[in-house]
Amino acid sequence: LPVAFGFGIVAYFTADREPAWWAASALALAGVIVAFVARRRAFGFAIALGFAAIAAGFAVATLQAARVAHPVLQYPVASVSLSGFIEVREARERSDRVVIRVQHLKGRGPAEAIERVRLAIRKDTAPAVGSFVELKAHLSPPLAPLRPGGYDFARDMYFQRIGASGYALGKIKIVEPPVAPTAWLRYDAFLDSVRASIDKRIRAELPGDRGAIASALITGTRDALSTPVNDAMYISSLAHVLSISGYHMAVVAGIVFFFIRASLVLVPSLASRHPIKKWAAAVAFVAAAFYLLLSGSEVATQRSFIMIAIVLVGVMVDRPTLTFRTLTVAALCVLLLSPEVVANPSFQMWFAATLALIAGYQYGLPWRAKADTSLGARVALWGGREIVGLILASFVAGLATTPYAAYHFHRTAPYWVIANLLAMPVVSAEVMPLGILGVVAIPFGFDAICWRLMGAGIDWMISVVLWVTDLPGAVGRIQAFGTGPLLLGTAAILLLCLLRTPLRWSGAVLAVAASLRAVMTPRPDVLVSGDGQAAAIRGGEGRLAGLHSNRDSFAIKEWLAADGDARTVKDA
Repeated sequence: LPVAFGFGIVAYFTADREPAWWAASALALAGVIVAFVARRRAFGFAIALGFAAIAAGFAVATLQAARVAHPVLQYPVASVSLSGFIEVREARERSDRVVIRVQHLKGRGPAEAIERVRLAIRKDTAPAVGSFVELKAHLSPPLAPLRPGGYDFARDMYFQRIGASGYALGKIKIVEPPVAPTAWLRYDAFLDSVRASIDKRIRAELPGDRGAIASALITGTRDALSTPVNDAMYISSLAHVLSISGYHMAVVAGIVFFFIRASLVLVPSLASRHPIKKWAAAVAFVAAAFYLLLSGSEVATQRSFIMIAIVLVGVMVDRPTLTFRTLTVAALCVLLLSPEVVANPSFQMWFAATLALIAGYQYGLPWRAKADTSLGARVALWGGREIVGLILASFVAGLATTPYAAYHFHRTAPYWVIANLLAMPVVSAEVMPLGILGVVAIPFGFDAICWRLMGAGIDWMISVVLWVTDLPGAVGRIQAFGTGPLLLGTAAILLLCLLRTPLRWSGAVLAVAASLRAVMTPRPDVLVSGDGQAAAIRGGEGRLAGLHSNRDSFAIKEWLAADGDARTVKDA
């Protein structure tokens, strides 16, 4: 069902023009009626249900686009005067970034209708969320794909209801708002102040990259890393640590669950008469919800919370949790709330990795094997099965996400197993528990030691990613390929993980076909940016030569990466 539902959303994004919401809704309703009529026919019902799910996905995506419809800037505007409320602020390495809900904008023509804008501003000058500001800015249309088949930044901004981007000109004035902020904005401002205070405490004890990583793990603020460490995190395949996802939610909920249950076990009258396991699950649920709010409730974090919430609710109602049904419900919930994430690399990689791990768990990877021999008992005693399980889990998850990393980022991480094996046990056993303890200890004034010990674990992780980055062939560069190989690779993963008969090995054939088709993708001879400010031409030696007429060389950088070319913009 979630696969068919997601396919319907993908079909929406391939439409030449915007579908009519009433037509999409009518098609979904017809699909549901047909499925209901065919409910007593085994084969017919399966076909009808699949069609109904596809039609429902198409309709949900169409309705979501109609719901968020807003004006979008069509051409650059050199200077506008605007005022509005700060809704989001982000710290970055060289600048800050804010999202402003526009209250008043004085510009040319269509610019005056923009509802929200995203602006880059000078480092450490971002006003607090909820502030009402006045400023002048240069605005540009949302960034379109930089090459055919490239990532569509404008699509993401559209579904975030952002109609333009740009940068501030001059000083930002904080003034009294002409209207009262909404209740939702006041809630966002309160959470931002809590996150800012925690971030300040962390960085007071952990300056530099250590503080940036610690703050990313606790508050979700992950944009202030230096370029070398940030690149090393991606090259080593440990960038997932910086984005609060299922791993972080599982660690937080697991630590709270273990602590509460272990504490209650120490009281025999409670442990023998009451369902303390369910109590621990309930407390872990509350802790995960708090972590969701603290980290900013981004889509990736919402997705992870839904997944862990289903697991904890399963514990509370005595139902099995590590099953395909868990992933099914989580995926459907996420796609219903935010259908646009089906095109997001974060969602694709999460779904593939989780599906592969659950399939491996259910189909008998070594961590499920029982130590029924003396050798097996000795191996288990020394943690051998845990080590093998960690290696295989890293391998399975990394292999499942490889097609999406190659498609979106044009590179693979050959040493991902080594990096995860060396770093993740320290992150799980030291960094995350001490981070949780640090947050709890802040009101009591004893948090400094927690952050320092947490920083020691982060130092180890940074040393691992830098070491892995320096290994020969650490950057597996791959030239860009189309959606065809990606869809074939996705079908391969689904067949290998979901089918239970020998037919599932047909997925391996599809995986080989996807790889061959990706390698055989022709490379373009000429590339021109949408605004005509940059171009690249392939020379006789087969490499691109670039030309850009302004300071922004982002397009050429993206073209080189998509070409599998390791040269810098200057060298090209």
